[in-house]
Amino acid sequence: MIRNTKCYNRSFAACVGRGAKPGTRRPNRAQLHLAFTRALAIDVGMTKLSTHLTRAALIGAAAFATTACGGGSANEDVAYIARDVETLYAEAQRRLDRGNTLLAAALFDEVERQHPYSPWARRAQLMSAFCYYIARDYNSAIANSQRFLSIHPGNKDAPYAYYLIALSYYEQISDVNRDQKITEQARTALREVNRRFPQSEYAADARLKLDLVADHLAGKEMEIGRHYQRSGQWLAANLRFRNVLDQFQTTSHTPDALYRLTESCLALGVTNEAVKYAAVLGANYPGSKWYERAFELIEDHASGVQPS
Repeated sequence: MIRNTKCYNRSFAACVGRGAKPGTRRPNRAQLHLAFTRALAIDVGMTKLSTHLTRAALIGAAAFATTACGGGSANEDVAYIARDVETLYAEAQRRLDRGNTLLAAALFDEVERQHPYSPWARRAQLMSAFCYYIARDYNSAIANSQRFLSIHPGNKDAPYAYYLIALSYYEQISDVNRDQKITEQARTALREVNRRFPQSEYAADARLKLDLVADHLAGKEMEIGRHYQRSGQWLAANLRFRNVLDQFQTTSHTPDALYRLTESCLALGVTNEAVKYAAVLGANYPGSKWYERAFELIEDHASGVQPS
């Protein structure tokens, strides 16, 4: 519940800085992808490919900042031609370097298909998932990452696979006017990253995104609650605003929810409850516009009433 003397109203900007040490910068997704692809190159002994992998990660970084990322056609054929693993992997990498991410993903899949017992096959699975993510084929990125985890659950690259799954859900979050099933899936996946690998860079980024996901889900509850208010369904509205206090009280929507609860309780005739919510609002957000409005409502409709 909201504290009587203090409540944290964290804005988007405040959330961005959460958990960062003074003088340090939180790694962004592009940096995390870059570190992962470099690690793949070192671990498999692919010295001659390490430069290509680094360049691929930088291509991914550029893709995050553009609206048209991931080239290539999903319908391009990858004809079966038996090739040695190094040649096939290098061709997949060459396609990725050129920004042809969907064809690169298909070729990385081919590495696994033709050479399933090679050390390269394991890494090709994650590179394929990475390519699909860059191309915004998030369902394929999730499926390939999950398949990697089902086959190699204890592999040292498992943290990245969990992180890629979480990011793939996170990138699909829609605005609050639409269904939030994907948002819930993103929250579950981000929590899993944080739970399994709490000291990793992936977990640090996941914790940041969990704050933003919570704010988004609270926004959805507020949107539904306001709709019920406009329809005169005050009890249903009251329940939605209570959900914000119970589940998302550290988000930026808390003062609005307290004001709406004051409104709803007055409309339902429960004036002592309305006074209580206004008092909590005043204790936590004394200078906010929401408290000023709540104070005016109480003065007009519940003057002299004691809180419950």
